[in-house]
Amino acid sequence: MDNRPQWGTRTGFILAAAGSAVGLGNIWRFPAVAYENGGGAFLIPYLFALLTAGIPLLVMEFTIGHKYRGSSPLSFARLNKKVEWLGWWQVGISFVIATYYAIIIAWAMSYTVFSFDLSWGSDPESFLYGTHLQLTEQEGQFGGMNYSVLIPLAIVWIVVLGILIKGIKKGIEIANKIFLPTLVVLFLIIVIRALTLDGAIEGLNAFFTPNWETITSGKVWVAAYGQIFFSLSIGFAIMVTYSSYLPKKSDITNNAFITAFFNSGFELLAGIGVFSVLGFMAMQQGVDISEVVKGGVGLAFVVFPQIINEFPAFNQFFGVLFFLSLVLAGLTSLISIVETFVAGIQDKFHVSRTKAVAVGGGLAAVFSLLYATKGGLYFLDVIDYFINNLGVALAGLVEVIAIGWIFRQLHSLQNHANGVSDILLGVWWKLCLLFITPLVLGYMMFENIRQNLSENYGEYATSFVVSYGWIVAGGVILLGILFSLKGWSKTSLSIPTDKKEVSK
Repeated sequence: MDNRPQWGTRTGFILAAAGSAVGLGNIWRFPAVAYENGGGAFLIPYLFALLTAGIPLLVMEFTIGHKYRGSSPLSFARLNKKVEWLGWWQVGISFVIATYYAIIIAWAMSYTVFSFDLSWGSDPESFLYGTHLQLTEQEGQFGGMNYSVLIPLAIVWIVVLGILIKGIKKGIEIANKIFLPTLVVLFLIIVIRALTLDGAIEGLNAFFTPNWETITSGKVWVAAYGQIFFSLSIGFAIMVTYSSYLPKKSDITNNAFITAFFNSGFELLAGIGVFSVLGFMAMQQGVDISEVVKGGVGLAFVVFPQIINEFPAFNQFFGVLFFLSLVLAGLTSLISIVETFVAGIQDKFHVSRTKAVAVGGGLAAVFSLLYATKGGLYFLDVIDYFINNLGVALAGLVEVIAIGWIFRQLHSLQNHANGVSDILLGVWWKLCLLFITPLVLGYMMFENIRQNLSENYGEYATSFVVSYGWIVAGGVILLGILFSLKGWSKTSLSIPTDKKEVSK
């Protein structure tokens, strides 16, 4: 008998999966990546990557979770005991990401409050790095605790862990039913307002005008695959965990298509909104739009405050909408990230959900204090880079090779997905996972490792990059192996049958 918790509705699962995929990267990463890689022309490799890697991988992870009915470690252990360590590796990656993802949400929460009186003043860059983060002069220095960051960080963890304690149906599902629609409405208001600004058309032209010469560049295609891979929350245990809570009769393939296209649709919406306001900013400053395009922290906490300062009206209102959108996008993703190791702890150690949340979530909250120090941004920058480029991407590559080539489970997974889905998987799905995806991910990993061996990321000192980059990325692999050494109970590895149905 399968006593695993289940989603209350199909809509609840899709909103949760889409909420995990739609995160901070959709808003501050995709627009800049698209612009730098050919503008409108980038949409061709992006769509190709979505259809040949994003959706096939998403279907595979949904199917693994649905068939084997467990957290990532338990699902992989049930698939083959020799690959359990991969599940724990992915959980370890999620743990590391959770520790710093929370701090970015905390910054957005602070900036939501700052928006009411435009506290950042006329120099948002100095405000961010000096007044708010109190950034140390050199990497590797802790510089003491920054209490202006610590307070919103505590609020973030209280909200996330409180939702997780409530469980799947009453916690995660309800939260996503509130947060995600609210996020979409808020961002639609932002986009509509942005489109009315002077210079918005110039911004959109810069975003959508295709540079066809870039289509032949391998770098552009790798960027497209990288964006799809990281954006869809593939390779670090989330989608396997979430799909394990699906009822027996669930349309896996259709759910994957809906989740993927919702995520891409929001990315496109974000691109329209971001470049409309960047066009406005470029016109106000009398410069080319290429001079104001940024991604990441710089876009969210420096460029956007500058833009908000120059708004002709309702500056504070627009600021609150934008940063509240970041908070909501971050929360839906962080909830899913933390759920991966909460589920892993529950399955392996047979403890209550409350205890798993307290231990797993509590440890992540404690480790996140590193980024609440005055030198926290440096640690975040290096750890994020290495855990994504040499963690998530490598874990995804190992996953697809292990399942497709070593244990040859694609046919079994295909039969399972086709048995419950309206859209049937054919030869294209296997070809993508056996050849296209591993080749692209393999090339990405080769280039990442080559580049990082030839020069230090961000021109940081070697000792700093090794300690907080290479060691962290390698450490989660070691932890994955160590956790897999502990045995399971006699009944744990048997796949549950006679699953209880719930309303859809």
